[in-house]
Amino acid sequence: MNTVEFIDFSTFYGQKAVLRNINMKFTANSITAIIGPSGCGKTTLLRSINRTAELENGFNSRGDIRVLGQSINEYRNVSILRRRVGMVYQVPVALPLSIMENVLFGPKYYGVKNRSELEAITEKCLRRVALWDEVKDRLKRPASQLSGGQKQRLAIARALAVEPQLLLLDEPCSSLDPASTGMIEDLLTQLAEEITIIIVTHNLFQAKRISHETAFILEGRLIEKAPTNKLFESPEKPETQGFVSGLFG
Repeated sequence: MNTVEFIDFSTFYGQKAVLRNINMKFTANSITAIIGPSGCGKTTLLRSINRTAELENGFNSRGDIRVLGQSINEYRNVSILRRRVGMVYQVPVALPLSIMENVLFGPKYYGVKNRSELEAITEKCLRRVALWDEVKDRLKRPASQLSGGQKQRLAIARALAVEPQLLLLDEPCSSLDPASTGMIEDLLTQLAEEITIIIVTHNLFQAKRISHETAFILEGRLIEKAPTNKLFESPEKPETQGFVSGLFG
C-alpha cells in the first residue's frame, strides 16, 4: 500500500512556482530520503503533505496529495491529518514545558485525560526514542535543560505520542553531533518497521545509510526516484549523476 501519493502536484508562492508537476508514491514501512540542492523545494514538498505549507502567506497549490488513500483536501478538520502525519523540524524544538508535558502535549490536545494512560504514553514514547533511562528521574524538569540531541529525540517522542502513521523529518540531524546523529539514525531505522518515514537531508551519506529509496529534486521537479543503492551507484538521469558525484549542489 502507498502511504503517500503525489498526483500532478504543483505549488506556488504568489506567482513563483516552487514544485512543478510532482508525481511520486511512498510505500508503507520504509524510509525515503529527499535530496537536492538548497532551494529546490524539498521542505515545501514535505510541509505540503500535512498542510503546514499552506500557513505561509501567498501559498497555493494544484493537483493532489493522497495520504492513506484520502486526499489531503478532503480533511475538513486538518488536525486529524496532522495527527496521522507527524513532523519533526531541523532545529530541535523543546516546548517551554517539562519533559513529560512535552511528550503529552498531543495526547492531551486530543482529549486523553486518564492519568495512568498519560503516564504509560510518556514511558512508552520515551523508551521508543531511547530517552527513558536518561530522563526518567527528572520528568518534571524543564525540557530546556536537555542537550540538542536529547531535545531532538524528545521532539520525535512528542510526534509519536499521537501514534502517527507517517513521520516527516526536515534535516533532523543538521545541528547535531555525530554521536547524536547516529542515535537518531538508529531510531529511525527501528521506527520504519512500524511507520512510514520521509526525511529531507543534505547529508548524502545519511541518505545512503538509512533510506530504502531516495528521491532527487531539482528546481522543483522530481528528476529521479529509485532504490537508494541504485540511485547513488547507477542513476538514470545525468542531473542525478552530477549531484550525487558532487559536481553541483
